Amino acid sequence: VPLQAYGGGLVQAGGSLRLSCAASGRTFSTYNMGWFRQAPGKERDFVAAIGWNSGSTYYADSVKGRFTISRDNAKTTVYLQMNSLKPEDTAVYYCAADRNLYKLRQTTGAYDYWGQGTLVTVSS
Repeated sequence: VPLQAYGGGLVQAGGSLRLSCAASGRTFSTYNMGWFRQAPGKERDFVAAIGWNSGSTYYADSVKGRFTISRDNAKTTVYLQMNSLKPEDTAVYYCAADRNLYKLRQTTGAYDYWGQGTLVTVSS
């Protein structure tokens, strides 16, 4: 499923951003969705995941309580609301789709489709 992430930008520490990831096609509701991020020189890390029917969510410890993942299957879009941003949140953020619906997964290899990434820069 083609994915298009957008909404990144430059924000001061303590600020907020909402990322969106739009999917093409009518199969969006048959995927679990995830957000990952990759800082310069580092590996791509898990941020959050949401089940196909929004019945479950899972977060990395580093963002728990600050970020919220949600989805709108009618709009074939998944969101990542990011609050209380910190300079260490600076990264390229990627959305991804997982065909396996049995559990929310945190590894990059588990996801089948990826968006192109959107850059989030948090200044101190």
